[in-house]
Amino acid sequence: MAKKPFYNLSSAGILAGILAALTVASWASVNAQVNRIDRKLQSATPPKFIKAQDAGKFKIQSTGKPFQPSGLPSSEKPYDNSRAIIGWDDRIPMISRKYPWSAVGRIVGETTEGNAYTCTGTLIAENVVLTNSHCVIDPKTHQLSKRVAFLPNVINGELQDDNDAALAEKIIYGTDFTNDALTNQTNDWALIQLNKPIGKKYGYLGWKSLPSSTLVKNQKKFIFVGYSADFPNPKKPNYEFLSAGSGWTASFQDGCSILQDEKNVLYHDCDTTGGSSGGPIIGVIDGQYYIVALNNAEIKSRNGNAAVNLAVKIDVLDRLFGGN
Repeated sequence: MAKKPFYNLSSAGILAGILAALTVASWASVNAQVNRIDRKLQSATPPKFIKAQDAGKFKIQSTGKPFQPSGLPSSEKPYDNSRAIIGWDDRIPMISRKYPWSAVGRIVGETTEGNAYTCTGTLIAENVVLTNSHCVIDPKTHQLSKRVAFLPNVINGELQDDNDAALAEKIIYGTDFTNDALTNQTNDWALIQLNKPIGKKYGYLGWKSLPSSTLVKNQKKFIFVGYSADFPNPKKPNYEFLSAGSGWTASFQDGCSILQDEKNVLYHDCDTTGGSSGGPIIGVIDGQYYIVALNNAEIKSRNGNAAVNLAVKIDVLDRLFGGN
Protein backbone atom coordinates (compact mmCIF):
# COMPACT_ATOMS: atom_id res chain seq x y z
CA MET A 1 0.00 0.00 0.00
CA ALA A 2 1.48 3.30 -1.06
CA LYS A 3 2.15 5.85 1.65
CA LYS A 4 4.44 8.52 0.22
CA PRO A 5 5.51 9.21 -3.35
CA PHE A 6 8.84 10.00 -4.94
CA TYR A 7 11.47 9.82 -2.20
CA ASN A 8 14.83 9.65 -3.97
CA LEU A 9 13.88 7.87 -7.15
CA SER A 10 14.93 9.63 -10.35
CA SER A 11 12.55 9.87 -13.28
CA ALA A 12 14.84 7.63 -15.30
CA GLY A 13 14.83 5.03 -12.56
CA ILE A 14 11.05 5.17 -12.25
CA LEU A 15 10.47 4.73 -15.97
CA ALA A 16 12.99 1.91 -16.14
CA GLY A 17 11.00 0.06 -13.49
CA ILE A 18 7.58 0.43 -15.08
CA LEU A 19 7.56 -2.80 -17.08
CA ALA A 20 8.81 -4.84 -14.14
CA ALA A 21 6.23 -3.24 -11.87
CA LEU A 22 3.36 -4.06 -14.21
CA THR A 23 4.50 -7.64 -14.52
CA VAL A 24 4.79 -8.20 -10.78
CA ALA A 25 1.59 -6.34 -9.92
CA SER A 26 -0.94 -8.21 -12.01
CA TRP A 27 0.52 -11.08 -14.00
CA ALA A 28 1.87 -13.48 -11.38
CA SER A 29 0.09 -16.83 -11.29
CA VAL A 30 -2.47 -16.64 -8.51
CA ASN A 31 -4.62 -19.09 -6.62
CA ALA A 32 -7.79 -17.01 -7.02
CA GLN A 33 -10.80 -17.84 -4.91
CA VAL A 34 -12.88 -20.31 -6.90
CA ASN A 35 -16.61 -19.67 -6.67
CA ARG A 36 -19.63 -20.20 -8.83
CA ILE A 37 -19.03 -17.00 -10.82
CA ASP A 38 -15.48 -17.98 -11.77
CA ARG A 39 -16.60 -21.45 -12.83
CA LYS A 40 -19.33 -19.93 -14.95
CA LEU A 41 -16.73 -17.99 -16.94
CA GLN A 42 -14.57 -20.95 -17.92
CA SER A 43 -16.53 -21.50 -21.13
CA ALA A 44 -15.94 -17.94 -22.39
CA THR A 45 -14.42 -17.62 -25.87
CA PRO A 46 -11.37 -15.41 -26.55
CA PRO A 47 -12.26 -11.76 -27.25
CA LYS A 48 -11.31 -10.02 -30.48
CA PHE A 49 -8.37 -7.66 -29.92
CA ILE A 50 -8.13 -4.36 -31.81
CA LYS A 51 -5.12 -2.04 -31.91
CA ALA A 52 -5.64 1.63 -31.03
CA GLN A 53 -4.85 2.71 -34.57
CA ASP A 54 -7.74 0.55 -35.76
CA ALA A 55 -10.22 2.15 -33.36
CA GLY A 56 -12.70 2.66 -36.19
CA LYS A 57 -13.49 -1.05 -35.93
CA PHE A 58 -14.59 -0.57 -32.32
CA LYS A 59 -18.24 0.30 -32.93
CA ILE A 60 -19.32 1.89 -29.66
CA GLN A 61 -20.74 5.22 -28.62
CA SER A 62 -19.94 7.23 -25.52
CA THR A 63 -20.36 10.90 -24.73
CA GLY A 64 -18.14 11.07 -21.65
CA LYS A 65 -21.15 11.99 -19.53
CA PRO A 66 -22.07 10.02 -16.41
CA PHE A 67 -25.31 8.04 -16.35
CA GLN A 68 -27.35 7.09 -13.29
CA PRO A 69 -30.25 4.73 -14.05
CA SER A 70 -33.67 5.80 -12.86
CA GLY A 71 -34.56 3.82 -9.78
CA LEU A 72 -30.92 3.31 -8.76
CA PRO A 73 -30.24 5.52 -5.73
CA SER A 74 -26.98 7.38 -5.32
CA SER A 75 -24.73 7.85 -2.33
CA GLU A 76 -21.64 9.91 -1.61
CA LYS A 77 -20.53 7.18 0.80
CA PRO A 78 -19.18 3.77 -0.23
CA TYR A 79 -21.06 2.10 2.66
CA ASP A 80 -24.41 2.35 4.38
CA ASN A 81 -24.52 4.14 7.71
CA SER A 82 -24.63 0.91 9.69
CA ARG A 83 -21.18 -0.04 8.40
CA ALA A 84 -19.26 3.17 9.12
CA ILE A 85 -16.91 1.44 11.54
CA ILE A 86 -14.31 3.25 13.60
CA GLY A 87 -10.97 1.57 13.18
CA TRP A 88 -10.88 1.14 9.42
CA ASP A 89 -7.67 2.37 7.82
CA ASP A 90 -7.63 5.17 5.24
CA ARG A 91 -9.02 2.65 2.75
CA ILE A 92 -12.66 1.88 3.40
CA PRO A 93 -14.47 -1.22 2.11
CA MET A 94 -16.68 -0.28 -0.83
CA ILE A 95 -19.86 -2.08 0.21
CA SER A 96 -22.51 0.08 -1.42
CA ARG A 97 -24.79 -1.07 -4.22
CA LYS A 98 -25.64 2.56 -4.99
CA TYR A 99 -24.42 4.76 -7.82
CA PRO A 100 -21.63 5.67 -8.67
CA TRP A 101 -19.91 2.79 -6.84
CA SER A 102 -22.14 0.33 -8.70
CA ALA A 103 -20.25 1.15 -11.93
CA VAL A 104 -16.87 -0.15 -10.67
CA GLY A 105 -16.13 -3.86 -10.88
CA ARG A 106 -13.61 -6.67 -10.78
CA ILE A 107 -11.92 -7.89 -13.95
CA VAL A 108 -11.13 -11.60 -14.05
CA GLY A 109 -8.81 -12.86 -16.76
CA GLU A 110 -6.87 -15.88 -17.89
CA THR A 111 -3.52 -15.81 -19.68
CA THR A 112 -2.58 -18.02 -22.61
CA GLU A 113 -0.65 -20.14 -20.08
CA GLY A 114 -3.85 -20.66 -18.07
CA ASN A 115 -2.89 -18.40 -15.17
CA ALA A 116 -5.65 -16.44 -13.46
CA TYR A 117 -5.32 -12.75 -12.66
CA THR A 118 -7.51 -9.87 -11.56
CA CYS A 119 -7.75 -6.13 -12.16
CA THR A 120 -10.25 -3.32 -11.72
CA GLY A 121 -12.47 -1.75 -14.36
CA THR A 122 -15.15 0.92 -14.63
CA LEU A 123 -18.20 1.13 -16.85
CA ILE A 124 -18.05 4.24 -19.07
CA ALA A 125 -20.94 3.26 -21.38
CA GLU A 126 -23.72 0.70 -21.42
CA ASN A 127 -21.38 -2.08 -22.56
CA VAL A 128 -17.87 -0.60 -22.28
CA VAL A 129 -15.36 -0.92 -19.44
CA LEU A 130 -12.19 1.15 -19.01
CA THR A 131 -9.08 -0.55 -17.62
CA ASN A 132 -5.34 -0.96 -18.35
CA SER A 133 -3.71 -2.64 -21.34
CA HIS A 134 -1.72 -4.77 -18.93
CA CYS A 135 -5.04 -6.15 -17.66
CA VAL A 136 -5.67 -7.75 -21.06
CA ILE A 137 -2.16 -8.27 -22.46
CA ASP A 138 0.80 -9.79 -20.62
CA PRO A 139 3.49 -7.07 -20.55
CA LYS A 140 6.26 -9.68 -20.32
CA THR A 141 5.22 -12.13 -23.04
CA HIS A 142 3.05 -9.72 -25.09
CA GLN A 143 0.43 -12.46 -25.30
CA LEU A 144 -3.27 -11.58 -25.40
CA SER A 145 -5.54 -12.85 -22.66
CA LYS A 146 -7.46 -16.02 -23.44
CA ARG A 147 -10.51 -14.95 -21.45
CA VAL A 148 -11.63 -11.67 -19.86
CA ALA A 149 -14.77 -11.00 -17.84
CA PHE A 150 -16.19 -8.07 -15.88
CA LEU A 151 -18.00 -8.60 -12.58
CA PRO A 152 -19.84 -5.38 -11.68
CA ASN A 153 -19.99 -4.11 -8.11
CA VAL A 154 -18.58 -7.26 -6.48
CA ILE A 155 -18.96 -7.06 -2.69
CA ASN A 156 -17.60 -9.82 -0.46
CA GLY A 157 -17.31 -12.10 -3.48
CA GLU A 158 -20.94 -11.63 -4.48
CA LEU A 159 -22.66 -10.00 -7.42
CA GLN A 160 -26.05 -8.42 -7.06
CA ASP A 161 -27.10 -10.89 -9.76
CA ASP A 162 -24.84 -13.65 -11.11
CA ASN A 163 -26.39 -13.15 -14.55
CA ASP A 164 -24.73 -9.71 -14.71
CA ALA A 165 -21.25 -11.22 -15.05
CA ALA A 166 -20.29 -9.96 -18.52
CA LEU A 167 -17.77 -11.36 -21.00
CA ALA A 168 -15.39 -9.41 -23.21
CA GLU A 169 -16.30 -9.59 -26.89
CA LYS A 170 -13.89 -6.98 -28.24
CA ILE A 171 -10.94 -5.17 -26.67
CA ILE A 172 -9.18 -2.10 -27.99
CA TYR A 173 -5.78 -1.54 -26.40
CA GLY A 174 -3.27 1.29 -26.31
CA THR A 175 -0.07 -0.77 -26.17
CA ASP A 176 1.13 -4.36 -26.45
CA PHE A 177 4.28 -3.47 -24.45
CA THR A 178 6.68 -3.85 -27.36
CA ASN A 179 7.60 -0.14 -27.24
CA ASP A 180 9.88 1.81 -24.92
CA ALA A 181 8.88 2.12 -21.26
CA LEU A 182 7.57 5.68 -21.52
CA THR A 183 5.40 4.89 -24.54
CA ASN A 184 4.05 1.79 -22.84
CA GLN A 185 3.27 3.77 -19.69
CA THR A 186 1.39 6.60 -21.38
CA ASN A 187 -0.63 4.14 -23.48
CA ASP A 188 -1.46 1.62 -20.75
CA TRP A 189 -5.22 1.78 -21.31
CA ALA A 190 -7.81 -0.57 -22.74
CA LEU A 191 -11.52 -0.55 -23.49
CA ILE A 192 -13.51 -3.76 -23.12
CA GLN A 193 -16.71 -4.17 -25.09
CA LEU A 194 -19.01 -6.49 -23.14
CA ASN A 195 -21.54 -9.02 -24.39
CA LYS A 196 -24.39 -7.33 -22.51
CA PRO A 197 -25.36 -3.70 -21.74
CA ILE A 198 -25.12 -3.93 -17.95
CA GLY A 199 -24.46 -0.18 -17.72
CA LYS A 200 -28.21 0.31 -18.16
CA LYS A 201 -28.63 -1.31 -14.74
CA TYR A 202 -25.47 -0.25 -12.91
CA GLY A 203 -24.90 3.14 -14.51
CA TYR A 204 -21.57 4.41 -15.75
CA LEU A 205 -19.12 7.17 -15.02
CA GLY A 206 -18.15 10.00 -17.29
CA TRP A 207 -14.64 11.28 -17.80
CA LYS A 208 -12.98 14.70 -17.79
CA SER A 209 -9.64 15.48 -19.40
CA LEU A 210 -8.59 18.18 -16.97
CA PRO A 211 -5.29 20.05 -17.46
CA SER A 212 -2.48 18.63 -15.37
CA SER A 213 -2.14 21.97 -13.61
CA THR A 214 -5.76 21.68 -12.46
CA LEU A 215 -5.26 18.11 -11.27
CA VAL A 216 -2.16 19.02 -9.28
CA LYS A 217 -3.76 22.14 -7.84
CA ASN A 218 -6.62 20.16 -6.32
CA GLN A 219 -4.67 18.32 -3.64
CA LYS A 220 -6.50 15.72 -1.53
CA LYS A 221 -9.63 16.11 -3.65
CA PHE A 222 -9.75 12.82 -5.51
CA ILE A 223 -11.26 9.40 -4.85
CA PHE A 224 -9.75 6.03 -5.71
CA VAL A 225 -11.55 2.69 -5.95
CA GLY A 226 -9.80 -0.60 -6.67
CA TYR A 227 -9.94 -4.33 -5.97
CA SER A 228 -6.58 -4.46 -4.20
CA ALA A 229 -5.06 -7.89 -3.58
CA ASP A 230 -4.13 -6.95 -0.01
CA PHE A 231 -7.55 -5.61 0.99
CA PRO A 232 -9.64 -6.31 2.98
CA ASN A 233 -8.11 -8.59 5.56
CA PRO A 234 -10.99 -10.43 7.30
CA LYS A 235 -8.70 -11.28 10.19
CA LYS A 236 -8.50 -7.64 11.21
CA PRO A 237 -10.96 -6.33 13.81
CA ASN A 238 -14.11 -4.88 12.19
CA TYR A 239 -13.42 -6.63 8.88
CA GLU A 240 -14.65 -10.10 9.87
CA PHE A 241 -17.90 -9.74 7.90
CA LEU A 242 -15.88 -9.54 4.66
CA SER A 243 -15.27 -13.27 4.78
CA ALA A 244 -14.58 -13.72 1.04
CA GLY A 245 -11.11 -12.32 1.70
CA SER A 246 -8.72 -9.97 -0.01
CA GLY A 247 -9.50 -8.79 -3.53
CA TRP A 248 -13.19 -9.65 -3.31
CA THR A 249 -14.34 -6.26 -2.00
CA ALA A 250 -13.08 -3.00 -3.46
CA SER A 251 -11.25 -0.46 -1.35
CA PHE A 252 -12.31 3.18 -1.34
CA GLN A 253 -9.99 6.07 -0.54
CA ASP A 254 -11.09 9.68 -0.34
CA GLY A 255 -8.65 12.58 -0.32
CA CYS A 256 -5.76 11.41 -2.49
CA SER A 257 -3.84 13.62 -4.91
CA ILE A 258 -2.28 13.88 -8.34
CA LEU A 259 1.20 15.06 -7.43
CA GLN A 260 2.73 16.02 -10.76
CA ASP A 261 2.86 15.42 -14.49
CA GLU A 262 6.24 14.52 -15.93
CA LYS A 263 6.60 13.52 -19.58
CA ASN A 264 2.82 12.92 -19.72
CA VAL A 265 3.04 10.50 -16.80
CA LEU A 266 0.82 11.32 -13.84
CA TYR A 267 2.20 10.64 -10.36
CA HIS A 268 -0.30 10.10 -7.53
CA ASP A 269 -0.46 9.08 -3.89
CA CYS A 270 -3.62 6.95 -3.86
CA ASP A 271 -3.20 3.64 -2.03
CA THR A 272 -2.73 0.84 -4.55
CA THR A 273 -1.45 -2.68 -4.92
CA GLY A 274 -1.84 -5.58 -7.37
CA GLY A 275 -5.46 -6.02 -8.46
CA SER A 276 -6.20 -2.29 -8.31
CA SER A 277 -4.67 -1.77 -11.75
CA GLY A 278 -7.25 -0.14 -13.98
CA GLY A 279 -8.97 1.49 -11.03
CA PRO A 280 -10.46 4.95 -11.57
CA ILE A 281 -9.15 8.10 -9.96
CA ILE A 282 -12.38 10.05 -9.60
CA GLY A 283 -13.14 13.74 -9.27
CA VAL A 284 -16.50 15.18 -8.21
CA ILE A 285 -17.29 18.00 -10.63
CA ASP A 286 -20.52 19.97 -10.31
CA GLY A 287 -21.89 17.20 -8.13
CA GLN A 288 -21.20 14.43 -10.65
CA TYR A 289 -18.57 11.70 -10.70
CA TYR A 290 -15.96 11.71 -13.46
CA ILE A 291 -12.84 9.63 -14.07
CA VAL A 292 -9.91 12.07 -14.25
CA ALA A 293 -7.03 9.55 -14.41
CA LEU A 294 -6.43 5.80 -14.64
CA ASN A 295 -4.24 4.06 -12.05
CA ASN A 296 -1.78 1.63 -13.62
CA ALA A 297 1.47 1.04 -11.72
CA GLU A 298 3.21 1.03 -8.37
CA ILE A 299 6.99 1.34 -8.34
CA LYS A 300 8.85 -0.24 -5.42
CA SER A 301 11.90 1.26 -3.77
CA ARG A 302 14.92 -0.89 -2.86
CA ASN A 303 13.50 -1.68 0.58
CA GLY A 304 10.31 -3.03 -1.00
CA ASN A 305 8.06 -0.15 -0.02
CA ALA A 306 5.94 1.64 -2.60
CA ALA A 307 7.85 4.73 -3.68
CA VAL A 308 5.56 6.20 -6.30
CA ASN A 309 2.27 5.41 -8.02
CA LEU A 310 1.63 6.15 -11.68
CA ALA A 311 -1.50 6.91 -13.67
CA VAL A 312 -2.49 7.30 -17.30
CA LYS A 313 -4.04 10.49 -18.62
CA ILE A 314 -7.66 10.19 -19.65
CA ASP A 315 -7.48 12.38 -22.75
CA VAL A 316 -7.14 9.28 -24.93
CA LEU A 317 -10.90 8.88 -24.54
CA ASP A 318 -11.43 12.30 -26.05
CA ARG A 319 -9.43 11.24 -29.07
CA LEU A 320 -11.46 8.04 -29.42
CA PHE A 321 -14.92 9.46 -28.81
CA GLY A 322 -14.57 13.23 -29.17
CA GLY A 323 -14.25 15.79 -26.38
CA ASN A 324 -16.90 16.18 -23.72
